[in-house]
Parts: sequence; structure tokens; C-alpha cells
Amino acid sequence: MSTGRCRSAMGELVRTLERVSAKKAQLGAARPLSPSMLNRLREQLDVEWTYHSNAIEGSSLTLRETQLVLQHGLTVGGKSLREHLEAINHQHAIRFVEALADKDEPITGYVVRSIHALVLRTIDDEEAGRYRRVQVYITGSEYVPPEPVAVPGLMADFGDWLNSDEAAALHPVERATLAHFRLVHIHPFTDGNGRTARLLMNLALMREGYPPAVIRVEDRPAYYDVLDAAHEGDTEPFVRLVAEAVERSLDTWLAAAC
Repeated sequence: MSTGRCRSAMGELVRTLERVSAKKAQLGAARPLSPSMLNRLREQLDVEWTYHSNAIEGSSLTLRETQLVLQHGLTVGGKSLREHLEAINHQHAIRFVEALADKDEPITGYVVRSIHALVLRTIDDEEAGRYRRVQVYITGSEYVPPEPVAVPGLMADFGDWLNSDEAAALHPVERATLAHFRLVHIHPFTDGNGRTARLLMNLALMREGYPPAVIRVEDRPAYYDVLDAAHEGDTEPFVRLVAEAVERSLDTWLAAAC
């Protein structure tokens, strides 16, 4: 990217983060929201976050089918047991992350493994919450994750960074985005890395008073492109994509608060 285009893109990111900060302040001024409104937003979020996060990973459940599974406990004909479990597990993981968001305990490798254990519960109990013991490869990406022997040490370093003054000095959206990226860069699990990373990202956002951000399945090509760029050392496009998702969530919550 040329210097001019780079400066333009960075300026766009700065402006987006400024808008996000301003809208977050507006939401803070509108709080507390009524219990009924919070319940309605939570129900909507459960369905949309679960649908999009699982669809990014290949689930064929539609948005409506995800709602039927989560809110009505129904099974959908022609859809696999795994897809039903992925939806139910993701909702449980959301509840777990929401509970953690209200606590001050550091986000460590143990917390990440606990989130992952919920994502893969009853789907792959042997690997749920366990760091991988084999080399993995990311379909469609030239990036090759670290060897399995390096994962525990890298995850310890990841926890140190996430709770460091360096991370704390970043804009909350940038910090949450880089937490997502650093986790998928390590790729500590055999499966479920993306869903775990997006849950972790939103845990970091919620602790700072932001509503969770939903990366949409229709943005999957762009999402993978900016992740590839981040693996090559350029994290700015990824931060911009997440910032835009955060802004969409803020717009939704502000509209509900009016």
C-alpha cells in the first residue's frame, strides 16, 4: 500500500474509533436501560451472534432456525446434531462470557480454555478446553500456526500481554481486536479457535462497557482477508473491520434506548 493510501486508511480508522467512543459515551448516558429492553436485546444478540459466528465456520442453520433452537428448544429437520449442539453450546458460552464481564479477574489461558470447553462440549469432549497436541493448518490461508509444543508458552505470553500496561494503553476496540488476532495466530486448539476468539473479543469489549460486536457471515471473505493481512504483520484492516462491527452494535443499542 502506498504511503498516501496508508495514511488515508489510518485516518479512516481514527475517525471510526472516535465515532465509536462518542456513541459509547451516548449509550453510557442512556443507561440504565429497562429490564425488558435488556432482555429483548439479549435475546436478539443470542440469536444473531450465535448464527453469524457458527455460520462463519460452516454451520448451515439459518438465522430463523437458530432462533428456533435457542428460544424454543426445537430441532430442525435435515440439520445435523452437531449443528444443533454448536448453537446451544455457543449460547452457554455467551452466558459464561457475560458473567466474566462483570468480574475483575484477569483473562488467562485458563479462561480461554474454559470458553473453548463450552464451545466444544459434547461435540468433542476429548479436545474441549485442551491445547492441541498436533500441527494444524488453516484452510485457505498460507499462514501456518506454531508447532503444538510451543502453544502453552505462547498462551502464557498471550495472557501476560492481555493484562499488561501495553495492552491497557490501547483503545478498547483495538485491544479486543488484537486479543482476537493473537489468539487465532497461536491457534491453540484443534477446532473452535474462531468462535473462541470472537467470544474472547467480546468479553474484552463488554468489560469496557461496549455491547458485543457481531462479525457477519456475509463479511466472511473480508474477515478472512484482514486476518491474513494481520498474520503478515498489518493489523490495521482487522481493527477497522471490528470497529465497524462495534459501531453497528452501538447503533442498535442506541436505537433501543431512544
